[in-house]
Amino acid sequence: MTRYELTQTPLARAMFKSRWPQLALQLGLLAGLALVITAGLLGTPVGNRNFGIVMVWIAWWAALMLVAVPWLGRAWCSVCPLPLPGEWLQRGAILGPRGRGLGLNLRWPRRLRGLWVQNAAFVAVAVLSLPVLTQPRWTGFLLLGLVLAAVALSVIFERRAFCRYVCPVGGFIGLYAQVAPVEVRVRDAALCAGHTVKTCYTGSADGYGCPWNVFPGTLQANTYCGLCMECLRTCPYDNVAINLRPIGADLNRSGLRGLDEAFKAIVLLGSGLAYSAVLLGSWSEARAAAAAGGSRAWLVFALGFLSFVVVLIPAAFLIAVRLGLWWSRSRAASLQALRALSPALIPLGLSVWVAFSLSFLLANLSYVGPVLSDPLNLGWNLLGTAGVGWSPYGQSLFPWLTIGVLVVGLAWSSQRLGAIADELRVGGRLALPPQVVSLGLTIAVLWVLVG
Repeated sequence: MTRYELTQTPLARAMFKSRWPQLALQLGLLAGLALVITAGLLGTPVGNRNFGIVMVWIAWWAALMLVAVPWLGRAWCSVCPLPLPGEWLQRGAILGPRGRGLGLNLRWPRRLRGLWVQNAAFVAVAVLSLPVLTQPRWTGFLLLGLVLAAVALSVIFERRAFCRYVCPVGGFIGLYAQVAPVEVRVRDAALCAGHTVKTCYTGSADGYGCPWNVFPGTLQANTYCGLCMECLRTCPYDNVAINLRPIGADLNRSGLRGLDEAFKAIVLLGSGLAYSAVLLGSWSEARAAAAAGGSRAWLVFALGFLSFVVVLIPAAFLIAVRLGLWWSRSRAASLQALRALSPALIPLGLSVWVAFSLSFLLANLSYVGPVLSDPLNLGWNLLGTAGVGWSPYGQSLFPWLTIGVLVVGLAWSSQRLGAIADELRVGGRLALPPQVVSLGLTIAVLWVLVG
């Protein structure tokens, strides 16, 4: 499949350049976020009857992992309500550039750039996952805290510093957005190089400079592009395009990723296995400890989770890489080889999260109807589904879907490991040990989810 430019159609280009469709979605989602926070803080403490818990961690998460990220990349970031209040304060406007907003517009500290802060934020949220998933107030306070953090960073730092460097969900989406068949790229890089003003980055009367601190003329991956469309609006030469492309195109680009991106790929893969085991496995004691946030049992769980995700899984891949280098008689540095091989783990990591999310959705989907009919637990029955009881869906089909998803992810990652090893001129011996580790993790996920 070759690239197909969606914006070559005048109607599509006009729709993407217009702020009104995007704003309508943002306002609707902002109202939904306010309802979710209100329900979390003031609604029923019963998790499976609370609008905030059900709509965020069942409906939204499933839509994100099964549809948005694999197929639309960072499209969610273009309408996410979390940074909106802070961004509007920073800009002093809701639509086009006008006036002057509040804020110091400081540059984000150089030492904190990259994905390391996001990695830490993701791990911090991950160890609190069970209290957040089961106790509505935890969800309410978490989301309110993220909004306040986004506002604070917007009035201190320039552009979307929160989204680019801090948001735990943004880092997650950015890594796996490299698989998606949608991208924003320039039509002619030479034209961008010759345009000294570079309004796509600095901004103009037609739009803001890239909120993500990315220069579209050199954009090569979806990782840091939030699909906000500002570059499409500010380019005076109509040189920015939205393309459909082959799935996983970003994974085929050559060159080393940063160690922060490699670490995230490995940590997210390990986290997918850990989440599957704790939330869907048969270890009820571990699940109870994970849900008892702040207790001694939870501290033991948190230590075990961090040891597994942050230490054991990265160490397993590093040892596998070192073994592959020794076997292939290569003198390359282990961390350098790990960075080169890390993009190959993205398909497997995404497949693990898709399998987990699918299982979680099918087991809990029946909770959505009642909370939509009575979002604030006031005795309403808006949709006639308030009295629907719990019932799992697709139990006979789920094992086959899980096996299919994980086999595709493993095969894709194994193929990319071999291809990258060939690009490094080392050969299959470098790829084989990481492939074995990937196979072991896949078997573990299958054992947990399918049994």
